[in-house]
Amino acid sequence: MRRPALLSLLAATTALTLAFAVPSRAAEDAVVIPAPAVDAAPASGMQTAVVAGGCFWGVQGVFQHTAGVVNAVSGYAGGSKATADYHTVSSGTTGHAESVEIKYDPKKISYGKILQIYFSVAHDPTQLNRQGPDTGTQYRSAIFTTSDEQKKVAEAYIAQLNGAKVYSKPIVTKVGALEAFYPAEAYHQDYLTLHPSQPYIAYNDIPKVENLKKLFADNYIEKPTLVSASKATN
Repeated sequence: MRRPALLSLLAATTALTLAFAVPSRAAEDAVVIPAPAVDAAPASGMQTAVVAGGCFWGVQGVFQHTAGVVNAVSGYAGGSKATADYHTVSSGTTGHAESVEIKYDPKKISYGKILQIYFSVAHDPTQLNRQGPDTGTQYRSAIFTTSDEQKKVAEAYIAQLNGAKVYSKPIVTKVGALEAFYPAEAYHQDYLTLHPSQPYIAYNDIPKVENLKKLFADNYIEKPTLVSASKATN
């Protein structure tokens, strides 16, 4: 069962642990890649990165376990406010991609390191308009930049990785300026942490967090930084 169909069923029954056909392997395998040769200049104050790489549950979960990330919110980018809801985005006709807005402390983690984690463990950047069992433009690989510097770093890193041929296929990740980010519905937030035993999460997303811990031990934190916790302290 594809994820949009699953969510329709979940919404209808309010049960968030329904079983469905389980893929035989995790959606993406981690790839060991070099750090970016070009990174953002040191900065002070909170910074924002927005990335898309398939189902936002797993991408959010990875960055919630990343040191230096203050908040990671699942949402939509690439389309209009009028269509920024799960049901409409799932049609694949809105221009939106399921995305994650990452607020981070640049004194603890750089933009380049965030991209390294994104390309290495958060998703497979060689899959066009899909990730694992999910298909459609809403699951595309994309980086939504918030500055010219971010654009420069992202494009240089993609060129570096393609040149090094660390993947068996070319990277298809699109880089473009962020126009707006719209947070997803409350039931999508902290989904990996709240439902670790759900088959989709267990087979597709938990391995991403495990790979983060294995490949980026210095950047891994055991206790996730949750959206619910952030709201509770505001």
